[in-house]
Amino acid sequence: MAGFSNYPIPPALLTSPQASDYCGFSHRTFENWRLRGGGPPFCKLGGAVRYRLADLDRWIEDNLRESTSSDGEN
Repeated sequence: MAGFSNYPIPPALLTSPQASDYCGFSHRTFENWRLRGGGPPFCKLGGAVRYRLADLDRWIEDNLRESTSSDGEN
């Protein structure tokens, strides 16, 4: 989490570059997901896009798979 070096703990609301870094994707991938869907939930505060750390963690958990053929349903 390179973007958090100045914080003792990560902030509750992350910018798109911080969120994409946290999840290991490019900032452009997150932009595409916002346009097309499929990515983590985000907040629009005025003109600013922000991601809640808890939503990112939940999105990661919701996308866990045990095999490449798994659809995530149990």
